[in-house]
Amino acid sequence: MVASLPYKVGNEKLIRVSDFASRQLRFLLEKQARPNGALRIAVIGGGCSGLQYKMELVDGPLPRDILVESNNVRVVVDPKSALFVSGSVLDYSDDLQKGGFKVSNPNAVAHCSCGESFSA
Repeated sequence: MVASLPYKVGNEKLIRVSDFASRQLRFLLEKQARPNGALRIAVIGGGCSGLQYKMELVDGPLPRDILVESNNVRVVVDPKSALFVSGSVLDYSDDLQKGGFKVSNPNAVAHCSCGESFSA
């Protein structure tokens, strides 16, 4: 009998990682000595529009998480956040003032003027 995983395996229909974001994420994971690590993306309450993204590097998925492998990197999303990010693309910008990982989310119906929060 095969033991079931404590997490689910998703696909790029949930979230897809761009080439540039993948390179940056691999660089950060190597820098932190986490070769099998992942980027956790969560949607939390806050910001001007009501919702915002929280991202952190983690060692791997927790029970009930959804693990997506895209463009040779791993992303983990909790089930509640998955409802908000389905169909999104994770990209990276090296812009001096507004650089960093960015989520292009087709479910977002409004964004605040600073671009840091959204509503769905």
